[in-house]
Amino acid sequence: MPYGVYDKVDFKEIVYSEGDSWARYRVRMDEIEESMRIIEQLIDNIPDGAYQEKTKPVIRVPEGSYYAAVEGSRGEFGVFLESQGDKMPYRLHYRSTGLPLVAAIDTICREAKIADLIAIGGTLDYVVPDIDR
Repeated sequence: MPYGVYDKVDFKEIVYSEGDSWARYRVRMDEIEESMRIIEQLIDNIPDGAYQEKTKPVIRVPEGSYYAAVEGSRGEFGVFLESQGDKMPYRLHYRSTGLPLVAAIDTICREAKIADLIAIGGTLDYVVPDIDR
């Protein structure tokens, strides 16, 4: 389900089926070009009027558990929030994109040559502080 203004922007999803380092590199390069096209469309269609709205200083989240996810630059980024109806969340947890990438390394590296490990790691683009928790 599109969020923001993605449903009003013309773009193509970048997908390669090979699953190797070269395909991941091509995805990244093509996504950069596609992002530039999206930015150009957005700049050409900036609406008139206020671009910043005043919000309440404190937002009380109704009691319950909530999870929301968006596509991040390295995969799914999620936020889990548990509220008891107070000003502050009872529990807040971020699902970063790095840990699932590290979990996939075993499968990706099977039967790979040692010389290929640097290219494989580079195209996964994980961030060490993101996975070292």
